[in-house]
Amino acid sequence: MKQIFLDTETTGLDYKSGHKLIEIACVEIENRKFTGREYQSYLNPNRAIDPGAVKVHGLSQEFLSDKPNFIDVYSDLLEFIKGAELLIHNAEFDIGFINNELALNNIAERVEDYAAKITDTLLMARQIHPGQRNSLEVLTERYNVQGYDRSYHGALVDSKILGEVYLSMTGGQTDLKLAPSVQNSLNPKINKVDGTKSLLRIKATDKENKLHEEYLSSISNNEN
Repeated sequence: MKQIFLDTETTGLDYKSGHKLIEIACVEIENRKFTGREYQSYLNPNRAIDPGAVKVHGLSQEFLSDKPNFIDVYSDLLEFIKGAELLIHNAEFDIGFINNELALNNIAERVEDYAAKITDTLLMARQIHPGQRNSLEVLTERYNVQGYDRSYHGALVDSKILGEVYLSMTGGQTDLKLAPSVQNSLNPKINKVDGTKSLLRIKATDKENKLHEEYLSSISNNEN
């Protein structure tokens, strides 16, 4: 089964408050290797972007003003993820935003109707590194993932980084069994990992913590 790492950027923290998607990106791996297949789309949210969010992803209303609306790209997105295992860091956040956009556009399908599985890599990381911070920024440092410009968050870059973190975090294994305690109420088809390696704990820098807190700390898990 192909695996797809997915990430989004948004105008703010909560779609229930009217916030919208402004970028969606996916990166595919198969047999634990990047295939080179990617999906990315910037979106015009047709609403204001929170200043705190702009500081994180750097995407302005001016830049997004000529980008497509969600209704123009959703079919390509769903086709790209069809039949794949989706791996998302704090999956509830990203899936919630995508499904909300589908609903707002009177589209009956949901992400769960297309993905074969949805794996929350944040829950995986919490099991492998209990009691530690497990944001993507911290995991990037912990697993020494390098070679990416981290001046701003970007959905495509973060999808690629998450892929590398996942491959390191799962230690080269191809058939991973997950603890029943790591359950995601988002989707009963969630895949979970039983981590067995003891890895070095590396704390995030003050700069990373500040950036993290400005945008993501108020997400329900306060980590992503």
